[in-house]
Amino acid sequence: MNVRRRHISTVALTAVAALGFGTLTACSSDSAAAGDTGTFDVVASFYPMAFLAERIGGEHVHVTSLTQPGQEPHDLEISARQTAQLEEADAALYLKGLQPSVDEAIGQSPIATKIDAAELTALEEHGTEAGHGEEHGDGHEDEHGHEDEHGHEDEQAHEDEHGHDHDHEGGDPHIWLDPVKYAEVAEGVGKAFQKADPDHAADYRKNTATLVKDLEALDEKFRTGLANRTTDVFVTSHAAFGYLAERYGLTEEAISGLDPDTEPSGARVKELQKIAKDDGVTTVFYETLVSDKTAKTLAGDTGLKTDVLDPVEGITDHSRGEDYFQVMEANLTALRTALGAR
Repeated sequence: MNVRRRHISTVALTAVAALGFGTLTACSSDSAAAGDTGTFDVVASFYPMAFLAERIGGEHVHVTSLTQPGQEPHDLEISARQTAQLEEADAALYLKGLQPSVDEAIGQSPIATKIDAAELTALEEHGTEAGHGEEHGDGHEDEHGHEDEHGHEDEQAHEDEHGHDHDHEGGDPHIWLDPVKYAEVAEGVGKAFQKADPDHAADYRKNTATLVKDLEALDEKFRTGLANRTTDVFVTSHAAFGYLAERYGLTEEAISGLDPDTEPSGARVKELQKIAKDDGVTTVFYETLVSDKTAKTLAGDTGLKTDVLDPVEGITDHSRGEDYFQVMEANLTALRTALGAR
């Protein structure tokens, strides 16, 4: 049952004929294109959104991801084929501020149901040193006093000094890495699906409740798993973990800013070397979808180990798990080891 059909322009049809409708489905092998499935067709911007859509929609939805497995989401440029897919879909689920080309394409699309995950929870500003001098989400103050100890100025001045790119409009978009915020988004998506496809509202409501319960259980695993640790500080290649750090009373020290392609300055590298020494850091984390060169160079220069802390922006053969929950639990294991949790 396709809830809605829109006329595709002649230009779009020509582009589709030329390029073909290859599958971009995030979590299934169905090669049907969005808009031609007989179900509630949802185009999701990248994996965390596709995962929500599939878990909440269940058998009633067909989910197509604009970002292919292994593709760095920040780098996505929308193709003519994907523009046509948006015109034929029943709903678009995206996270405004993460992928500018997606924001523009969905903004210009005639699609009736546009679900912006950034509007379903509160976004916050995170710099390269998430949580310094602030109260964390679990009520703990930052005990390390890094602003004074390392001579940091205010956050904006620090970002400008080190050349980090923080152009994400509206705040840090990496909300899915905090299970509590991700659950808030899930509840909003569930309500949007119920409104857009009322014939299956009861199932969407039930599936949402199950997913939220699973996310609450994941939150509890992080709370208990990180409760007894020898340090709060972790170093990672990409400032994706600000929400997670605040939720569990940690301090993220990122080599790059919110944009994973940003190169750190020499001053920032020296600062991280000092932080690692002062705070008992054992590990420099990197991720699978971007280059690990800078992280491994920093680790080599400071005699530290390296490990993967996955921002779960996509699932590939290199991921430590087959879905969001498995990869997040692998992240917890890695953090417990790096932070000396008992």
